[in-house]
Amino acid sequence: MKLLKIKIMASTYNQLKNKSFSLWPYAIVTAIVLFMSYIIYFVVQAMGQDVDLVSTNYYQQEIAYQEHMDKVGRTKATGDVQLNYNAEAQNILLQLPAGFKSKRVNGNISFFRPSDDALDFDVQLQLGRDMSQLVSAEEMKSGLWKVRVNFTADTETYFTEKTILIQ
Repeated sequence: MKLLKIKIMASTYNQLKNKSFSLWPYAIVTAIVLFMSYIIYFVVQAMGQDVDLVSTNYYQQEIAYQEHMDKVGRTKATGDVQLNYNAEAQNILLQLPAGFKSKRVNGNISFFRPSDDALDFDVQLQLGRDMSQLVSAEEMKSGLWKVRVNFTADTETYFTEKTILIQ
């Protein structure tokens, strides 16, 4: 009986020895399941996003943009609008090209501070005889400013934008 038990134990040991246990199949199946879960998660997230690429009033926006580009093109064609900051005198000089001298010009100058919209302000365009205007920069905080000049000369509209650094 002892001999039979030893033979059974030996054969069981040999069977276990021949059947070595490996984690690789479980690891591969787990990796595939995790990858599929990852893909399903992102598909669900993508399906939940609003992907309207064109607005409902796209045509009107395109016309407005084209009108803006026409203003910029007209401004460049007549000459460059000069905008100079004088740090010592703390003022900004706006100079329109001489071609506007015989025209009736009105409009506004917008000072836009990208880092703080509470500092934005507008100034009415009031040109002198030499087609220039001096704007005080004493109250303006130091930093980057975008200056947008939007004006009308007779019946044509014009636009330019410059960037200045107040110190």
